[in-house]
Amino acid sequence: MDFDGPSPDARIRTLTAGDLDRLVAIDERHTGRRRATWFQARLSRALQDSAVRVSLGAEVDGTLVGAVLGEVQYGEYGVAEPVAVLDTLLVDPTFAGQGIGATLLEHLSRNLRALNIERIRTEVAWDQQHILAFLAHSGFVPAQRLVLEKGISG
Repeated sequence: MDFDGPSPDARIRTLTAGDLDRLVAIDERHTGRRRATWFQARLSRALQDSAVRVSLGAEVDGTLVGAVLGEVQYGEYGVAEPVAVLDTLLVDPTFAGQGIGATLLEHLSRNLRALNIERIRTEVAWDQQHILAFLAHSGFVPAQRLVLEKGISG
């Protein structure tokens, strides 16, 4: 799998409320699901509290083609370590392989360094090998934590 470096054609900017429909459309192309309510809540929170929320969009020729959404956490589960948690990394499939994701992560890292945040965490489904490969190429490694879950049956 080939990975391109940062895209010279993408303009990186803060997301706005007007980006909601485009975020939903890009996500729907990937997942086959329309998650407008979820994205509306995430985007609304990111816009209300920019001190702990992180959101960036990538535009090409005036069209939103990618985005990152997440938040800065100043300690969780007893670990007093500030960390950025990335919950969304989207790139329009039409622009895949053009460095949009790399550009978003580069700008996100730069912004986080300015806040003295030294780590970014994210979760990926085990079967999403293309995302795992992209993240590994971008410098992500497995964390020294084990995520546990338990089903709730009625």
